[in-house]
Amino acid sequence: MPVYGSASAAGADLYALSDHAIRIGANETAVVHTGLAAEIPEGYVGLIFARSGLATKKGLAPANKVGVIDSDYRGEIRVALHNHSKYMQSIEPYERVAQLVIMPYVFAHIVEAEELSDTERGAGGFGSTGSK
Repeated sequence: MPVYGSASAAGADLYALSDHAIRIGANETAVVHTGLAAEIPEGYVGLIFARSGLATKKGLAPANKVGVIDSDYRGEIRVALHNHSKYMQSIEPYERVAQLVIMPYVFAHIVEAEELSDTERGAGGFGSTGSK
């Protein structure tokens, strides 16, 4: 089961469901099974984030940066871990591999438009709000 590390933790730790070490080569990705499935309420999303310790100590983080679990998904929650390091890394049996955050979201109604309203920033572009 996912476990919250403290009373104020936003994310619940997800564990590798494996009885053997999972080896991930440098710059490779492995799909790690958790053995979990969840029924996320409509209007909410499950987000899979990296564990900071795993990312900084082993260079392992979700391959897609943030995994998205939609409320209509009913399959197993799996974590695609990518090894960003130069070395072979391993996930030990039942090791914490990611964290799950459940959040509400707003469903956007997308409309095509010929022009957009003006703002102070305008079309300043990526990184245009300052250099610090």
